[in-house]
Amino acid sequence: MTRRDFLAVSSVAASAPALAAPATKKSTSETLVATLFKSLTPEQKSAVTFAFDNPLRSKVDANWHIVPQKIGEFFNPDQQAMIREIFTGLYKPDFASTVLGQLKQDAGGFENYNIALFGEPGGKFEFVLSGRHCTMRCDGDSVEGAAFGGPIFYGHQAGPNGLEDPAHPNNVYWYQAKRANAVFEALDGKQREVALVVKAPRAESQNKTVQIKPQAERQGLPVSDMSKDQRKLVEKVLADLLLPYRQRDVDEAMKLLKARGGAESLHMSFYKGLDIGNDGVWDVWQLEGPNMVWYFRGHPHVHTWVNIQA
Repeated sequence: MTRRDFLAVSSVAASAPALAAPATKKSTSETLVATLFKSLTPEQKSAVTFAFDNPLRSKVDANWHIVPQKIGEFFNPDQQAMIREIFTGLYKPDFASTVLGQLKQDAGGFENYNIALFGEPGGKFEFVLSGRHCTMRCDGDSVEGAAFGGPIFYGHQAGPNGLEDPAHPNNVYWYQAKRANAVFEALDGKQREVALVVKAPRAESQNKTVQIKPQAERQGLPVSDMSKDQRKLVEKVLADLLLPYRQRDVDEAMKLLKARGGAESLHMSFYKGLDIGNDGVWDVWQLEGPNMVWYFRGHPHVHTWVNIQA
């Protein structure tokens, strides 16, 4: 399928994953973290709680376990239910089931992931969940100037093969790449030359992947060099990137971004060296700016690194 054919049959606006009916949360994720903390036995506290300034709190990676104890084996049923609700409460209610399905496909289910608690609710604290294709946080705004409480990671391998088909069927995050490719399609020839880069935007190396680069090292096309209509398309990309998350985290991310110039402060790059199917639909792309990295690596399947700071 050619790029023209792909774009002709792909409806970007309708490409986001199917969403379940909204659910009502009785408690916020933050209040449930406090309840969970109080429920821990001495044995559990010794295994999964740490000082707030422990460097393990800020780690992020594509596939790692913050502690060896699995949720489904180390916690009692009530605690598992709380952990599940803390986690799903970090997403919009209509996306939570999508994320749980992704964890099921990637690692056999939510129960095979791991959590750790840093600090103590009532003071500075952070809940971190880790595992394959997921690092997610809940900090009650304890970490100042950091969206999501710090760097996060999401991804998905849809299907049994590590190298997905060019159209990434059933990948729950591929809708974001479709939206990004709509921006590339709207660029003129000279803009595409600048936006399309040979050198990979980033190497995957734990926290180094989310380091904020100085302006001279940012790759791709400055959004400030785009037309008004093109910039609106970039804003739609940002909306799709933030679509899964609860509103308070979306608001914080956008506040931090706007404080440093908003979408016009970003560079957008597409990497031509890892194009699945050589179809000109770019699987690897990035938005980066003075306080943001959003690196979407869709080859061989989706890995995405996120860091938005003050």
